[in-house]
Amino acid sequence: MARDDLRDDERRETTRRLTSSGTTGRLDVPRDTRRKIVLRPNYDPEIFGKFAEKFARYMGTARFLAYMTVFVIIWIIVNVIGIWGVGWDPYPFILLNLFFSTQASYAAPLILLAQNRQEARDRVVAEQDREANLRSHADMQFLAREVASLRMAIGEVSTRDFVRSELRNLLTELDDRAAQKQGEQQHHGRDESAAPRNLEP
Repeated sequence: MARDDLRDDERRETTRRLTSSGTTGRLDVPRDTRRKIVLRPNYDPEIFGKFAEKFARYMGTARFLAYMTVFVIIWIIVNVIGIWGVGWDPYPFILLNLFFSTQASYAAPLILLAQNRQEARDRVVAEQDREANLRSHADMQFLAREVASLRMAIGEVSTRDFVRSELRNLLTELDDRAAQKQGEQQHHGRDESAAPRNLEP
């Protein structure tokens, strides 16, 4: 019993130390007990990805092409003419080729990283569009069912012209009955007035 209490106290102490120290902020993340032979640089991939996107976006502009063209023209003029006796890269311009090769070797991975980030964003947008399309499709089906039920209900409701024609028919029928009753009453009255005259001697 005492050992269990001691173990619980030790566990609480280790969790307190882990949460208070800045090594791990969460208890569900295991600690890495391996010794690091090669120190790897820590960097935020989000910041690096934003930099890659800005760089790729800038390399695709006309301004970058104009700056590079001006730089190459100045480089060639200075090295061919040799202004102020300066000419560090003679005619084959090997240093300029090395410079462009280095630039291309760095630009290609940065452009690929920017494309991967754009592809991930496009995937998220496509997923959101698909969900929105599914919702709108379900809404349209619901509205179609509602319109169909309204049409069926309206089909069962009598229209204004139908009610008017029925009322007209009813009025004519009542007029006919009233006229028939009046005719019967007049006929009865005549029969009653004619009967006593026949009975007199």
